[in-house]
Amino acid sequence: MKLQRKNRLRALSLGAVAVSGALALTACGSDDNGGGSGSSTSSASANASSIKCDNAKGQLLADGSSAQKNAIDAWVKNFSQACGVQINYKGSGSGAGVTAFTQGQIAFAGSDSALKPEEVTASKKVCSGGQGIDLPMVGGAIAIGYNVPGVDNLVLDAPTLAKIFDSKITNWNDAAIKKLNPSAKLPNLKIQAFHRSDESGTTDNLTKYLIATTPSNWKYSGGKAWQAKGGQSAPQSAGVAQQVKQTSGAIGYFELSYVSDGIKAASIDTGASKPVAPSTESATADIAAAKVVGTGSDLSLQLDYKTKAEGAYPISLVTYEIACDKGNKADTLPATKAFLRYIASEDGQKLLSTIDYAPVPDEIIAKVRTTVEGLS
Repeated sequence: MKLQRKNRLRALSLGAVAVSGALALTACGSDDNGGGSGSSTSSASANASSIKCDNAKGQLLADGSSAQKNAIDAWVKNFSQACGVQINYKGSGSGAGVTAFTQGQIAFAGSDSALKPEEVTASKKVCSGGQGIDLPMVGGAIAIGYNVPGVDNLVLDAPTLAKIFDSKITNWNDAAIKKLNPSAKLPNLKIQAFHRSDESGTTDNLTKYLIATTPSNWKYSGGKAWQAKGGQSAPQSAGVAQQVKQTSGAIGYFELSYVSDGIKAASIDTGASKPVAPSTESATADIAAAKVVGTGSDLSLQLDYKTKAEGAYPISLVTYEIACDKGNKADTLPATKAFLRYIASEDGQKLLSTIDYAPVPDEIIAKVRTTVEGLS
């Protein structure tokens, strides 16, 4: 990944933290800034030419997926500057976000996994006359990041990856890794495998990939909580990435935007003519084949983890923003709706590819935009 792109991402993230976390920005809440004078269109930064604020004001609390945290931070920076709304998105993980949403603590949640039936039932208690729905907003590749001295172009496949994360392959010069990387100088070095310590949709998507592609080597039921034996853990995508960066022999998984200096990303042998590296383009190629399986206003998707399409990266995810279809709190509905409208807009989606995320396919994001307009 190019250093220039990473510097731009860090600048966006730092700017967003400054906007969303500083309660001292008193001017942000004023009606003069686009928040309270009826329907208005305000100028945003260079990444979003216009944002429709529509009476949005005050502040929003949100939590969830850390995989989309860098995207949310960039969106928050633009939206807060345009509309004067403070958005505090914690990024504590998909599990924490869904729990906070079903307990009525936040305006919306982010999750890399669609709501389960029991979570939809729980949401009806806080969505008066409605329920929580899944709105796909962010696509991306789950990178298999590694830190192995002297190895720049690692290739792995599903069986080998499963054995590494299940502590069945424990050294980097193992025969299975050598077979996939015949020209690499693999060191006699212990593998340090890192997984998420918190409930994570990123974990859920990775394990869905392993279950779908190599069930004989991954005999766990899957889900947001890590189930395999051994390994080491760290909280959130940023925590896993940091451990990989500072640990020789480490391997872990996190959204592509967390790959940085000191971390390289493995390519995956899918059975296509050549291994596929994680990128915005290769994730988009996989997500383009996703199918809407949600009913009513729910737009949850089914991804093809077993893809062998040329240039399609199979370990991809879609992050959903979860909101009430009906029964949103009156004091937060205008801001929630305006923010979701912006991130689903052409400007909002265009921003994603500049920071190593994948836009949601046109056909699907069009349905998201229609659904957002109907939130009440």
